[in-house]
Amino acid sequence: MSGNFKIGDVVLLKSGGEAMTVEGYEDGENTPLVKCVWSDKGKVQRGNFIEATLEKANYDVV
Repeated sequence: MSGNFKIGDVVLLKSGGEAMTVEGYEDGENTPLVKCVWSDKGKVQRGNFIEATLEKANYDVV
């Protein structure tokens, strides 16, 4: 498992989109996946992303 991000880090997809919070890592078929959570119009969303598609946000959520 890679681990470039810590639980609680705020990340963004390199292609853009909503800020997401890292919840942890999960074993993927060929690569570790970063488990993320975010809010979309007040609804909590979750998804798993390949680490290489994410970058750390330039700010921290307070």
